[in-house]
Amino acid sequence: METTRHFVATVYVVSDGSVALHEHSKLDMWLPAGGHIDRDELPHEAALRETREELGLDVDLIAPQQDIESETVQSMPQPQHFLLEDINVNAEGDVGHQHIDFIFYGRTDSRDITPGPGEQPADDWEWFSADELQARSEELPADVVEVGQRAIESVREA
Repeated sequence: METTRHFVATVYVVSDGSVALHEHSKLDMWLPAGGHIDRDELPHEAALRETREELGLDVDLIAPQQDIESETVQSMPQPQHFLLEDINVNAEGDVGHQHIDFIFYGRTDSRDITPGPGEQPADDWEWFSADELQARSEELPADVVEVGQRAIESVREA
Protein backbone atom coordinates (compact mmCIF):
# COMPACT_ATOMS: atom_id res chain seq x y z
CA MET A 1 0.00 0.00 0.00
CA GLU A 2 1.33 3.41 -0.95
CA THR A 3 1.28 6.10 1.71
CA THR A 4 -0.01 9.53 0.69
CA ARG A 5 1.74 12.40 2.46
CA HIS A 6 0.62 16.03 2.70
CA PHE A 7 2.44 19.04 4.13
CA VAL A 8 0.48 20.85 6.83
CA ALA A 9 1.06 23.71 9.26
CA THR A 10 -0.26 23.87 12.81
CA VAL A 11 -0.31 26.73 15.33
CA TYR A 12 -0.67 26.38 19.07
CA VAL A 13 -2.24 29.79 19.74
CA VAL A 14 -1.56 31.04 23.26
CA SER A 15 -3.35 33.91 25.02
CA ASP A 16 -3.04 34.76 28.70
CA GLY A 17 -1.47 31.42 29.66
CA SER A 18 -3.89 29.19 27.77
CA VAL A 19 -3.91 27.46 24.38
CA ALA A 20 -6.88 27.25 21.98
CA LEU A 21 -8.07 23.77 20.93
CA HIS A 22 -11.15 22.41 19.22
CA GLU A 23 -12.64 18.98 18.72
CA HIS A 24 -11.88 18.46 15.02
CA SER A 25 -15.10 17.46 13.24
CA LYS A 26 -13.44 15.10 10.71
CA LEU A 27 -10.70 13.56 12.87
CA ASP A 28 -12.79 13.40 16.07
CA MET A 29 -9.94 14.57 18.30
CA TRP A 30 -8.92 17.77 20.07
CA LEU A 31 -6.46 19.79 17.97
CA PRO A 32 -5.09 23.32 17.55
CA ALA A 33 -5.56 25.47 14.45
CA GLY A 34 -3.95 24.21 11.27
CA GLY A 35 -4.33 22.77 7.82
CA HIS A 36 -2.79 21.95 4.49
CA ILE A 37 -0.09 24.14 2.99
CA ASP A 38 -1.17 25.51 -0.39
CA ARG A 39 1.14 25.09 -3.40
CA ASP A 40 2.17 28.74 -3.38
CA GLU A 41 2.65 29.06 0.41
CA LEU A 42 5.55 28.74 2.77
CA PRO A 43 4.88 26.84 6.02
CA HIS A 44 4.80 29.94 8.25
CA GLU A 45 2.45 31.70 5.80
CA ALA A 46 0.06 28.73 5.91
CA ALA A 47 0.24 28.75 9.71
CA LEU A 48 -0.82 32.41 9.83
CA ARG A 49 -3.55 31.92 7.21
CA GLU A 50 -5.03 28.87 8.95
CA THR A 51 -5.09 30.74 12.27
CA ARG A 52 -6.92 33.67 10.68
CA GLU A 53 -9.43 31.36 8.96
CA GLU A 54 -10.15 29.05 11.89
CA LEU A 55 -9.92 31.46 14.82
CA GLY A 56 -10.25 34.89 13.22
CA LEU A 57 -7.07 35.87 15.09
CA ASP A 58 -3.78 37.37 13.98
CA VAL A 59 -0.85 35.95 15.92
CA ASP A 60 2.83 36.66 16.36
CA LEU A 61 4.73 33.46 15.68
CA ILE A 62 7.30 32.50 18.29
CA ALA A 63 9.67 31.12 15.67
CA PRO A 64 13.44 31.32 15.54
CA GLN A 65 14.88 32.63 12.30
CA GLN A 66 18.49 32.38 11.26
CA ASP A 67 20.29 35.19 9.49
CA ILE A 68 21.59 33.18 6.53
CA GLU A 69 20.92 35.12 3.35
CA SER A 70 22.39 35.63 -0.09
CA GLU A 71 21.19 36.73 -3.50
CA THR A 72 19.40 33.36 -3.88
CA VAL A 73 18.69 32.33 -0.26
CA GLN A 74 16.62 33.72 2.60
CA SER A 75 15.98 32.31 6.05
CA MET A 76 12.41 31.54 7.10
CA PRO A 77 10.76 31.33 10.52
CA GLN A 78 11.40 27.85 11.85
CA PRO A 79 8.73 25.63 13.37
CA GLN A 80 9.11 24.58 16.98
CA HIS A 81 8.44 20.97 16.00
CA PHE A 82 8.41 18.97 12.79
CA LEU A 83 6.20 15.87 13.12
CA LEU A 84 5.08 12.95 10.97
CA GLU A 85 1.46 12.11 11.84
CA ASP A 86 -0.53 9.01 10.85
CA ILE A 87 -3.97 10.15 9.71
CA ASN A 88 -5.53 6.87 8.66
CA VAL A 89 -4.34 3.34 9.30
CA ASN A 90 -6.15 0.28 7.92
CA ALA A 91 -7.01 -2.91 9.83
CA GLU A 92 -3.71 -4.52 8.81
CA GLY A 93 -1.76 -1.63 10.30
CA ASP A 94 -0.79 -0.07 6.97
CA VAL A 95 -0.66 3.72 6.96
CA GLY A 96 -2.60 5.18 4.04
CA HIS A 97 -2.27 8.90 4.76
CA GLN A 98 0.23 10.95 6.75
CA HIS A 99 0.76 14.63 7.49
CA ILE A 100 4.21 16.18 7.55
CA ASP A 101 3.44 18.89 10.09
CA PHE A 102 5.28 22.16 10.68
CA ILE A 103 4.26 23.04 14.27
CA PHE A 104 4.43 26.70 15.29
CA TYR A 105 3.62 28.57 18.51
CA GLY A 106 1.64 31.80 18.21
CA ARG A 107 0.92 34.59 20.68
CA THR A 108 -2.17 36.81 20.70
CA ASP A 109 -3.71 39.22 23.18
CA SER A 110 -7.27 38.30 22.19
CA ARG A 111 -9.46 35.34 23.07
CA ASP A 112 -12.25 36.56 20.80
CA ILE A 113 -12.63 33.60 18.42
CA THR A 114 -14.52 34.49 15.23
CA PRO A 115 -14.05 31.71 12.65
CA GLY A 116 -14.33 32.45 8.96
CA PRO A 117 -17.07 31.10 6.69
CA GLY A 118 -17.15 27.30 6.50
CA GLU A 119 -15.00 26.82 9.63
CA GLN A 120 -16.08 25.14 12.85
CA PRO A 121 -18.06 27.54 15.06
CA ALA A 122 -16.51 29.51 17.92
CA ASP A 123 -18.39 27.37 20.47
CA ASP A 124 -16.30 24.36 19.38
CA TRP A 125 -13.11 26.05 20.67
CA GLU A 126 -11.88 26.04 24.26
CA TRP A 127 -8.94 27.70 25.99
CA PHE A 128 -6.84 25.26 28.04
CA SER A 129 -4.29 26.26 30.70
CA ALA A 130 -1.30 23.94 31.25
CA ASP A 131 -3.09 22.47 34.28
CA GLU A 132 -6.31 21.94 32.31
CA LEU A 133 -4.37 20.16 29.55
CA GLN A 134 -2.98 17.78 32.15
CA ALA A 135 -6.33 17.31 33.90
CA ARG A 136 -8.00 16.34 30.61
CA SER A 137 -5.12 14.21 29.32
CA GLU A 138 -7.40 11.14 29.09
CA GLU A 139 -9.46 12.79 26.33
CA LEU A 140 -6.69 14.78 24.60
CA PRO A 141 -3.97 13.25 22.41
CA ALA A 142 -0.71 12.95 24.39
CA ASP A 143 1.21 15.02 21.83
CA VAL A 144 -1.38 17.82 22.03
CA VAL A 145 -1.01 17.94 25.82
CA GLU A 146 2.79 17.99 25.66
CA VAL A 147 3.12 20.50 22.82
CA GLY A 148 0.34 22.67 24.26
CA GLN A 149 2.18 22.88 27.59
CA ARG A 150 5.45 23.67 25.80
CA ALA A 151 3.74 26.39 23.76
CA ILE A 152 2.30 28.03 26.89
CA GLU A 153 5.72 27.97 28.57
CA SER A 154 7.53 29.29 25.48
CA VAL A 155 5.12 32.19 25.06
CA ARG A 156 5.43 33.00 28.77
CA GLU A 157 9.25 33.12 28.41
CA ALA A 158 9.23 35.10 25.12
